[in-house]
Amino acid sequence: MAKIAFILLCHKDPDAIIGQARMLTAAGDYMSIHFDARAKPEHFARIKAALADNPNVTFARKRIRCGWGEWSLVQATLNALEAAIDAFPRATHFYMLSGDCAAIKSAAYTHDFLDSHDVDYIESFDYFESDWIKTGIKEERLIYRHFFNERRQPKRYYATFALQKWLGLTRAIPHDIQVQIGSQWWCLRRRTVEWILNFTRTRRDVMRFFRTTWIPDETFFQTVVRHLVPENEIRTRTLTFLMFTDYGMPVNFYNDHYDLLLSQDALFARKISPEAVELKSRLGALYADDTARFQISDEGRSLFKFLTGRGRIGRRFASRFWETESTLGRDRELMIVVCKKWHVAKRLVDRMRKVTNVPAIEYLFNEENTALPDLGGIQASLEKRTRHRRALMRMLFDYYDTDRLIVCIDPASLDLLHDFASDRSTTKMLEVQCNFSDEFLTGHATRVGLAGEQTPAETLERLLPTIRGDINFESDRIRDAEFDNLMILREGDQPEQHASLIARFLDISPDKALEVARSEHLFAD
Repeated sequence: MAKIAFILLCHKDPDAIIGQARMLTAAGDYMSIHFDARAKPEHFARIKAALADNPNVTFARKRIRCGWGEWSLVQATLNALEAAIDAFPRATHFYMLSGDCAAIKSAAYTHDFLDSHDVDYIESFDYFESDWIKTGIKEERLIYRHFFNERRQPKRYYATFALQKWLGLTRAIPHDIQVQIGSQWWCLRRRTVEWILNFTRTRRDVMRFFRTTWIPDETFFQTVVRHLVPENEIRTRTLTFLMFTDYGMPVNFYNDHYDLLLSQDALFARKISPEAVELKSRLGALYADDTARFQISDEGRSLFKFLTGRGRIGRRFASRFWETESTLGRDRELMIVVCKKWHVAKRLVDRMRKVTNVPAIEYLFNEENTALPDLGGIQASLEKRTRHRRALMRMLFDYYDTDRLIVCIDPASLDLLHDFASDRSTTKMLEVQCNFSDEFLTGHATRVGLAGEQTPAETLERLLPTIRGDINFESDRIRDAEFDNLMILREGDQPEQHASLIARFLDISPDKALEVARSEHLFAD
């Protein structure tokens, strides 16, 4: 059975550290602690005294002063790993933790999970090819030497950085390694840790290189593990559940997040708020409960993004620079079908296309795999289509050699509707308002990642009214925009009423409009 040596880096809250160590080692596992040398000496003395009689706890033999973004965090981890390797010969796995982490599964579940696959769990994405770094410097983290801490000594940090750039003092990356990047919260097998420690003693060139890189805790272990371990023995993921806000700050978890945390496909979570005393207590009791069962739905990140994004939707009041003086054409007519149920809109525009012979394109700004002609690459991705929306539409009018075009757009894309409505061309909109059953909303939540097959019914009951309200909100925004030539087709109305709207929308005869309106199974889910 797996026996875990937890590698704990911490710098505060000694009582919480003592409790965490006692809880995790009570299940037969181990812990190696590095307590920051910058922290208060009396706090470290309290921790050592409280855990002195626990044979499953050891301490890094050398404590160092740690700083964010520095090599010191990596060195502290290596010191704790060396202590754990020597003190716990029966440890099979080494799991990186901070003082803000907490177990969100039972010890039995955790051990069974690690026993099920003989692999290492560590995020390791190609440093240069991936988009893991969202903002700030990238290549400069590696090719320049970083001697000072940006937060504590910003003037020295930026002065030496600027001087190296001015003098062209770049350096080469060691030729035989491919730098990787990822989260610092990993779980590695004993053999892998032994290889890493041996690597640190034999590859002094690599060690010198990483000591002066910036934020090496995101690159050192990730690179070395990928260098030493076969690819099929690595799972590029972290077993610690964590989320970040739009501003790059870690999300804190509180007492009411208990059910959410248990349903995630992870063994630990970070960060648990210091005020979440009840949450810590419940999670502590859960870790000791060998009979606990878990329903894994793993919708936490997508649910957080969905809920925090509500109410943040803004309108773009100025034209993009590439759209200045651009227009679809004064004599052209763009007809937009707006519908939340994509399959309904697709059936409708397919029928419109067959009856009127007007070209129609489905959700080209919402669906990556929409069938589009080759337009020189502008159609290659959703991001390009949206960024160059007017240029794309002009090219489609030209490609089909037509002055009339039908497209589908999701009601959430209000900025697109505003853009096209403000164009000098004629823009018509037909909003198709459908009925939404709980079954459909549940399926929708699953498709967009807000829920999973194992999401508890209680969670769905709380979630569905929010989703339904969000859909209604999108429809309300469209009506509030007071677009010219907006028509609303409601599912509950009769085909004759639908035909009247379709006739105005497509500028066709009532007979042809009724032929479109009487499409079979138009609103079927």
